[in-house]
Amino acid sequence: MFESLSDRLSGIFDKLTGRGALSENDVNEAMREIRRALIEADVALPIVRSFTDKVRNRAVGAEVVKSVTPGQMVVKIVHDQLVEMLGSEGQPIDLNAPAPVAIMMVGLQGSGKTTTTAKIARRLTQRDKRKVLMASLDTRRPAAQEQLKVLGEQNEIDTLPIIEGQGPVEIANRAMSAAKLGGYDVVMLDTAGRIHIDEPLMVEMADVKSAAQPHEILLVADSLTGQDAVNLAKSFDERVGITGIALTRMDGDGRGGAALSMQAVTGKPVKLIGTGEKSDALEDFHPKRIADRILGMGDIVSLVEKAAEAIDAEQAAKMARKMQKGHFDLDDLAEQLKQMEKLGGMSGMMGMLPGVGKMKKQIEASNIDDKMFKRQVAIIQSMTPTERSKPELLKASRKKRIAAGSGVQVAEVNKLLKMHRQMADMMKAMGKKKGMLGKLMGGMGGGMPDVDPRQLEEMAKSGQMPGGMELPKGLPGGLGGAGLPPGMPGLPGLGGPKLPGLPGMGKGKKR
Repeated sequence: MFESLSDRLSGIFDKLTGRGALSENDVNEAMREIRRALIEADVALPIVRSFTDKVRNRAVGAEVVKSVTPGQMVVKIVHDQLVEMLGSEGQPIDLNAPAPVAIMMVGLQGSGKTTTTAKIARRLTQRDKRKVLMASLDTRRPAAQEQLKVLGEQNEIDTLPIIEGQGPVEIANRAMSAAKLGGYDVVMLDTAGRIHIDEPLMVEMADVKSAAQPHEILLVADSLTGQDAVNLAKSFDERVGITGIALTRMDGDGRGGAALSMQAVTGKPVKLIGTGEKSDALEDFHPKRIADRILGMGDIVSLVEKAAEAIDAEQAAKMARKMQKGHFDLDDLAEQLKQMEKLGGMSGMMGMLPGVGKMKKQIEASNIDDKMFKRQVAIIQSMTPTERSKPELLKASRKKRIAAGSGVQVAEVNKLLKMHRQMADMMKAMGKKKGMLGKLMGGMGGGMPDVDPRQLEEMAKSGQMPGGMELPKGLPGGLGGAGLPPGMPGLPGLGGPKLPGLPGMGKGKKR
């Protein structure tokens, strides 16, 4: 979403950081550019004015003049101001109230209310271990109640039985009674929307609010609607009183102005962001991490958290033990490939690494194709269990059979086997050097490394971990130390050290 803004700001800062000393004119010129970039990104005009004024006041002041690297100091000031504009600290959903806690979802039709309701319910059930009941109060949109019921069945979350002819307030009362009787911790109330804000809609929202007494009222807004989303938030807040905002479609190609203006204009925190269609594509909104991503500093902390959620700790520990003994068969490789796919594939992970934004052209030229994981897993699954554990059995005729079974050329099978052999040799070598394997795998002996996200943020601040630094010539060879899953010894074709890595990323033709 913030790609074009990120590119513009990166160009502005490159000019500044290349200079030894900064004059007031340099800063003013940079501010003009930043102002233009923010307006183009659809950020509300009053916010742009206050943002550039605050940055200018600090950037022309003594702290920049005395700084060893004035350009870097300006980048830090812009970063701090961005964080302030986005809301300083991330605020999660507040469940600190007597059960059942009612969460009321409001917003316009088509903004993704029903899907977001199910996503939040799934998150509360799986991550926070809460017992959740969902209820649809949307009696106007055809099959709206059915949609929530289906989403509930898909994600194994209870939904309130549908009774024809009941109004929103009756359904809300019934949901609260059912939750009390059933011992539920949270009740998600999915209200009706309209194509635009009108008086009957606001009256209905107010009635539901007084009946259910919700602890949280979340406004679901589509981040692609730009400035209109900000006006929408103001209207809902004045009439119903929202406690937070959930922005959907943050994976889209909108300009990001709504996300940047929302908190500053309404004073209400953005609590959650929807990053895709799937039911697990929901993230907490962390202002600092979003600012890091916008300024091309990467988001290692979110990547580690994502890895901790996606990777099965037991499986990882089991694999670590095997590798320490020097065993690494094709089943293990398939497991690694599946885990990388869970983390959003190569492009998803690399988007969160510091400095990678500046290497876009290099990455595009290397033809990274996330579908290659699926192809490679298909090749491994076309083998017999014996062949997977003893790859040396694979002679020409067997390779032909495997290639035909997985729909690829024999060359692809050979490439995969070569990669496996290189990785297995390296695992053996590491296994012999005690302690080396643990380092390579980021301490995966007991599953994911014990990394406290706050510690990582501190490290990034103090400069112990690359923050906004451009990576030298390419990505570091061993990314395992940053808390990534094992089996990622290097990414060839990106200028990094020539360690064995994933095939299909060199100069070969894309299939």
